[in-house]
Amino acid sequence: MTLLTPLPAALEDAGGIDLHMHSTASDGALPPGELVALCQQRGLSRLALTDHDTVAGVAEAEQAAKALGLRVLPATELSTQWRGMNIHIVALLPQGVCGSLEAGLVAQAAARESRAEEIARRLEKLGLDDALARAREQAGSPRPLGRPDFARALVAAGITPDIKTAFKKHLGSGKPGDVKAHWPFISTAVEWIRDAGGVAVLAHPLRYGTTRRKRGLLLDDFTAAGGEAAELISGYQNADATRDLARQLDERGLYASLGSDFHFPGGALAPGTMSPAPRSAVRPVWAHPALAAFAAA
Repeated sequence: MTLLTPLPAALEDAGGIDLHMHSTASDGALPPGELVALCQQRGLSRLALTDHDTVAGVAEAEQAAKALGLRVLPATELSTQWRGMNIHIVALLPQGVCGSLEAGLVAQAAARESRAEEIARRLEKLGLDDALARAREQAGSPRPLGRPDFARALVAAGITPDIKTAFKKHLGSGKPGDVKAHWPFISTAVEWIRDAGGVAVLAHPLRYGTTRRKRGLLLDDFTAAGGEAAELISGYQNADATRDLARQLDERGLYASLGSDFHFPGGALAPGTMSPAPRSAVRPVWAHPALAAFAAA
């Protein structure tokens, strides 16, 4: 059994916590229970399961965590749009799914289904026969399909040599398989999260390929919509960029979160692996009043 101690007041002193991971409930490789077991093996005591647009794996994760003495924070990673870009928002949900978020997740699932059908149609024109069925075979479950499933299908069919090439040639930004789903605006998703008593966290702001100025505009609009935190640390990242992002969060009074964005074993990022947080005045997201119980012993 893992001994839970209160989380530290400073982000740079944090250890044993990962607030961004994926399971087979979306595009991760491990079932929720196995993911929790791996987290314990790696010395984590607290985690958030943030599968894309679903909380389907949370109950299994919570059950496994209870047996191992870990604490799971219910969560999901919502797909949204902002100025023509796909932006992800992590919803940390200490009260679970309730209010308008319930209908919101139903709408997200429908959007994912129609998006997968359109991706399949486009890839069939590129030579991937029965693309939807092939992607479903790669997924191995009835969960909503994502671009990684189609990437694996392209590799299995011999059309591309690896997943990286599949994205570079067929599924990445601006490529035929890059289908812009009818995701909600950031303001709508944040409203769902707040209605559920949760904390809205802008996911991996350094990974959208924006200029510093545009990232600032994104943070401004997110904050104006009621967003309260952003991922200061997402896996491995440049230390100078992290310190600069910390300044941007501090200027807006945003809390800072952190996570590995783990998807599968064997990659560069295992649960709990991420760059160190710089010393800064930015408060950790677990200092938010809504997460007091999660942060306590």
